[in-house]
Amino acid sequence: MSKPKLWTKDFIIISSTNFFSFVTFYLLMATISLFVTEQYHASQSVAGLAVGIFVIATLLARIVIGKYLDRIGRKRVLIVSLIVFLVITLLHFEANSLMFLMIIRFIHGAAFGVISTTAGAVVADLIPDERRGEGTGYFAMSMNLAMAIGPFLGMILSQYTGFKTIFLVGSIFSVVGFIATLFLKVPKVELSEQQIKEIASFKVRDFFEPKAIPISVAVLAVTLAYSSLLSFLSTYAKHINLVEVSSFFFIVYAVALLATRPFTGRWFDERGANFVTYPLIICLAIGFFFLSQAHNSIIFLVAGALIGIGYGTVQSSFQAIAINQAPSHRKALATSTYFIFLDLANGVGPYVIGTVIALIGFRELYVAMSIWILACIGIYYVIYGKKAAAEKKSAAVQKATE
Repeated sequence: MSKPKLWTKDFIIISSTNFFSFVTFYLLMATISLFVTEQYHASQSVAGLAVGIFVIATLLARIVIGKYLDRIGRKRVLIVSLIVFLVITLLHFEANSLMFLMIIRFIHGAAFGVISTTAGAVVADLIPDERRGEGTGYFAMSMNLAMAIGPFLGMILSQYTGFKTIFLVGSIFSVVGFIATLFLKVPKVELSEQQIKEIASFKVRDFFEPKAIPISVAVLAVTLAYSSLLSFLSTYAKHINLVEVSSFFFIVYAVALLATRPFTGRWFDERGANFVTYPLIICLAIGFFFLSQAHNSIIFLVAGALIGIGYGTVQSSFQAIAINQAPSHRKALATSTYFIFLDLANGVGPYVIGTVIALIGFRELYVAMSIWILACIGIYYVIYGKKAAAEKKSAAVQKATE
């Protein structure tokens, strides 16, 4: 029996839209703090606020749009948010005051939150259930590749050109993402009268998908450790005299993830989440331990490969679980709930980890992170792994008796 088709025109378009939005996000995320300190002679704390205000806006937007997305219409929401995202990217050229920059960063973050949540909801309906893990994994590659390319471009452009070039490149990516979306056909979601009444209500449950919360807690736990890379890797590389290779860390990360994606996604669908999750959490922990012991570029980049395979796959697998746990008419809320917890970890993590670094130092931090990631095995087991193993065993017994 042949598998249902995954690589449809619409799957490719929505993955491309997501990729270009995330590239713009990471391009600016990697350079905006430098822009603030150089352009406005601001302190590092103010520069951090320019980054943090974007994440806060993204988080707030996810909470709101997850509830109303299907009522307004996914294609309409996606087009409008992409237009806002493009306009605000262009307005970075006119950021002549710090206050104006903070305002456009907040709006930019809100638009990005709507785009990424809507794209996740759309792709959830485009992926066949039989290929959920594989499809979600490939879609997540659009984020993973952007996370490698965006900061790499940002560092290269800031070194050899200037901030206006960075804003221009971000604007071009935004335009391409918008144009691609015009050709997207979004599956229509039919809402019953009861579901429309639920959208009109203001219960906490209407802003979150309860069935997606447990696995979202697991991704929060893992991402708390991972957030130490996004915020402090460049500082750590300088600390251990590996600045020259630091810009290639996420390139190696993405290449390793891309090389393993065809296998891990298929294993998720064919053998279950546990078969993939347990060894890859261990892989992630080993990657952080290697990072803590890196004294040369080889160990440093091997750590990047292990972390890429580990976190990149675990993150997409957990997203697939979150979507699978939710009813079909609440997949948008499940996607929103998942990313809210992910954003929360990326927002809170750097502050907490920054405090820890001041107490124990970088190498000790990454050793501690590797231990914490191993502890996440227990968190996953309690939240989902035990249940998944029992369901698989029950299904095997039932199949044997037929």
